Amino acid sequence: MALALVLAVAGLQTPARLGLAASRRAAVRMGVGAAPFGTPADFRDSVERALGSNSKKHVALLGSTGSIGTQTLDIVREYAEHFEVISLSAGGNVELLAKQIAEFKPSVVGLAASEKLPELLSRLSALGVTQMPKIVTGPDGQIAAAVAEGADTVVTGVVGVAGLLPTIEAIKLGRTIALANKETLIAGGPIILPLLDKYGAKMTAADSEHSAIFQCLQGVPPGALRRVILTASGGAFRDFEAAELLAKNAADPEWVRQKATTHPNWDMGAKITVDSATMMNKGLEVIEAHYLFGVAYDDIDIVVHPQSIVHSAIETSDSSVIAQLGWPDMRLPILYAMSWPHRIHVDYGRGIDNKFDLVKLGSMTFKAPDYAKYPCIPLAFAAGRKGGTMTCALNAANERANELFRAGKFDFFGIPKVIEKVMGAHEKDWLAKPELEDILRIDAWAREQVDVEAAKLASAKVLIH
Repeated sequence: MALALVLAVAGLQTPARLGLAASRRAAVRMGVGAAPFGTPADFRDSVERALGSNSKKHVALLGSTGSIGTQTLDIVREYAEHFEVISLSAGGNVELLAKQIAEFKPSVVGLAASEKLPELLSRLSALGVTQMPKIVTGPDGQIAAAVAEGADTVVTGVVGVAGLLPTIEAIKLGRTIALANKETLIAGGPIILPLLDKYGAKMTAADSEHSAIFQCLQGVPPGALRRVILTASGGAFRDFEAAELLAKNAADPEWVRQKATTHPNWDMGAKITVDSATMMNKGLEVIEAHYLFGVAYDDIDIVVHPQSIVHSAIETSDSSVIAQLGWPDMRLPILYAMSWPHRIHVDYGRGIDNKFDLVKLGSMTFKAPDYAKYPCIPLAFAAGRKGGTMTCALNAANERANELFRAGKFDFFGIPKVIEKVMGAHEKDWLAKPELEDILRIDAWAREQVDVEAAKLASAKVLIH
């Protein structure tokens, strides 16, 4: 079935109408991105840091009880000679937070759930903690952790736009941001890049794909990046043809819903697993790559790679392609985000034989993504090309649509349908150069607008079978 026809059956626009142009290689890159590479000053700085003898980092960890946070603390625990925890922040998991405080002895702790402070204090007392950290509750807790005295590296493991303000305050202090909070650039890119430049702060990537690109760029001279190649697992429906998935969705949407929440490679959170199934996760990574590395959208490609061994690649100006390979292990990109430009001897991700063996791996496969099956990809490209606040609207709309899909409010292809409607509604108040207040306002608006658009389409019996 032709792409345009399949999209029409799904009720979606074609990639061309959404702004996903046919492969036209732009000769001009956007310019300097958030990550420290691509300028003579960055090149000199990374060499000076690498040659420096003192590689110990003093860490402020935002979101210490989440997946990124606990893995970060695994690294700190094992390599105490390289890392020291200065501050922690968490939401409401005071049982785990208390144990982390007792073990790592931070000087500052942020607790978002103010009502749980008495419980946290009680647990700390029960664990024998006599020297209490400074504890800041509520929304100010994240900021207090981010700006804690003595920290030089801030790991942003917190989820959502709540990570924006503490990240901004840390940037103002010139700290290195080990970025795990995607909203920082996807929603806030237009305000973050000028701040990094103004305050001389650095930003490294803590997720696997962008870490791979960043690693490949080490030593690449200024102006030599031609193209970024983002790899993707393909998610739950990678082995389905578009027409087959459309038919299955129409006949048995509940089966598709269950399938979409189960990843073929990893056990991830429900939201991320669905994002992988729609491949919106890769669309969001395209936007993040644009802001991190200053590369034009025409020079970012997505390749489906089911084995997840090549974590991403770059093409340089002389047509060389440089890739980063390894067994999947999130501790590795987190480690490099914190230790950059140093390399610490570890055995993470070395497989059952304690090494990466290409011979035993045998083969790897690659294919282009099918936009009829993954219409969220062209939506992300369209939002990125529009720029300004459109990427914020896209991200917030996707989070809410993902949530409604998991709650059974509409079917699988309802996700891109609703996001597309929200993007269209945002055209009338789109801003090219937003302030922080604009980002927060549009994030909240887009989430509410998803409910409005979903109700409209449901009443027209477009979304629910």
